[in-house]
Formats: sequence, C-alpha cells, structure tokens
Amino acid sequence: MAKIVHKFTRNVPHWQPRVTPVNLEEATEAQLEALQVTPSNTKVSDYVLTLAHDVESLKVRSPLFIASMYDKGGLGRAGREIGALAASMVNRCVYCAAVHAARHAQLEKSTELTDKLFEKGADADLDPRDRAIFDFARKLSDCPSQADADDMQALRDAGLNEDENLDLSLSASLFGWANRLMHVLGDPVRTEVDA
Repeated sequence: MAKIVHKFTRNVPHWQPRVTPVNLEEATEAQLEALQVTPSNTKVSDYVLTLAHDVESLKVRSPLFIASMYDKGGLGRAGREIGALAASMVNRCVYCAAVHAARHAQLEKSTELTDKLFEKGADADLDPRDRAIFDFARKLSDCPSQADADDMQALRDAGLNEDENLDLSLSASLFGWANRLMHVLGDPVRTEVDA
C-alpha cells in the first residue's frame, strides 16, 4: 500500500509518475541521445525517463540543471542546495526538498540546518549567511517581487558576490520550475516497507 507523502524530511520518497516513463529498451534514437546528457551515470530516474517523452525539452533541461547546480565557481554547492531547498519548501515539493536537504547535509556533514528548517521553517535560527541565502530564495520562490533590494543587500552583507547571487537565483528559479513539473507529472509516495 502506498501513500502520498506530505511532510518534509531528508528521507527521499519514491516518485510515482502519472505518465509511463520511457522504456530504455524501446526508446527512440532521439530519446536515447537526449538521455545521454543526464547527470546520473548509474541510473536514469523515472522523472528523467518521463521527461524523455519531450526530447527537445529534455535536451535543454539537463544541461541547464547541470550548469545551475554543479558549475565551478560562484556559489558553492551547499548554498545552491539551500536555494533549491527553499524553493521546494515554498512549492511544497516534498520529493525535491528531501533530495536537496539530504545533499546539503551530505556536503556539510551536518543535518543541523535542515533539521532547523524542517522544524521551524522560515522562523529557523540560521547563521547570517544561510539566513540571507534561504530568505532570498524563499521570497524569490513565493513571489519574485518580494525579493527586493534589501534582500540583495543582505546577501552582500553576508559576503556573497554578484556571481554567487546569480547562482542562487538560478538554483531557486530552476527548482521553482522543476517542482511544478514533478507535481504535475507524479507524486512522492512511501510504501509500507519505506515507512
């Protein structure tokens, strides 16, 4: 028996697509070509295989995802994960929130930040840098015009430069889009075995 997950956690649920993912053994040449640019070299996720139904979009999405989350320079990986986590929390995407919280905890070798965010949300007691990053990404995700000049100044005051601010904007924006795709295309579920 599976149930849809509604609570934020670092325990990544299974994502159950509503559309049958592309079967790699039956994929067209164009689909296989688009799938070669995914970030995973061990397994292609059901999400990416679902996106493979739209080859042209996937060919753009995967390089954009890789550039926004993994490019060298600019904001470090942990900061980008906070931006993606903030967007996912605003959008109530428990799957993406779990993935980015787990990645942040792994990168920082600590669950302290994600524990605080999952317990207290926007009211969590964060250090000034993490607070500025989370608040900007949260406001940008909730309503872009809420992220104003004061928020940009808070980022600068926390030590972020313009390249880092751009990377933060890209990670939050990318996951605003990705969260909505995941909501439309499937649901995060746990089986009784996972619970």
